Amino acid sequence: MKAPAFDYVRPSDIGGVLAALQGGHAMAKVVAGGQSLLPMLNLRLARPTLLIDIARIDALRTIDDRGTSVRIGAAITHAELEDRDIAGCAMLRTVATGIAYRSVRNRGTIGGSLVHADPAADWPLALAALGATIIVEGKSGNRAVPADSFMRAAFQTRITDDEIVVAVDVPKLSPAARTGYYKFCRKTGEFPEASAAAVFDPVSRRARLYVGALSGPPQPLDNLATTIAENGITAITEAAVAAAVDPIAGHDPAERRMRRAAVMRALKDVFAS
Repeated sequence: MKAPAFDYVRPSDIGGVLAALQGGHAMAKVVAGGQSLLPMLNLRLARPTLLIDIARIDALRTIDDRGTSVRIGAAITHAELEDRDIAGCAMLRTVATGIAYRSVRNRGTIGGSLVHADPAADWPLALAALGATIIVEGKSGNRAVPADSFMRAAFQTRITDDEIVVAVDVPKLSPAARTGYYKFCRKTGEFPEASAAAVFDPVSRRARLYVGALSGPPQPLDNLATTIAENGITAITEAAVAAAVDPIAGHDPAERRMRRAAVMRALKDVFAS
């Protein structure tokens, strides 16, 4: 199918984007790589009257080291994170490398993935586990939204119609930190059936474990993460993982098993690194 008719603008700065969003179009959509939005247009699942292209705005295409964190512009592509070794944020490269195919990674952006808010996507899960913050800009200025509460539900976020995501702040991990990330896919390039992400940093006393690819936002397994941080690998048992995962994994036995296994394998990554 072909996309419905729409107007198109390419502002040169963020101010132009915000002006376009407030320009009176009944349905304006921001697009960067288009890897999520354009298929929805062609299937007519989305019918914007205006597309606002932000892919060439320089302010959205920077990666800044801020000492204890790294600020990543919303229009940075998955491939740019795959190709770059960012000190203290090695997990970003691991996650980016596993997203779909290289052709998708060349155009898809971290900001676009977050705003699309597909529950099976990689960045909402990984950034929640890393304790990242999403920077949102609107007519009243900037505001910061924790990544673990940015997604309200499937394909719904906490930004309003006149705001855009401009960056992601990712706190750096210490050299002693260990991370794990695992996802079940039927074949390479597809969205996962189950996924999990783990971050343990003894220096910052950070212990975060999330399960993803649910019907809504990624869910934390805080009690299990704390127990593992206190007791190490001996706390990782099938019974402990099942007790943490099953209440949020749904009623399908196969889905429960996949989600338990995703968590176990993410934790295996942690203790193997």
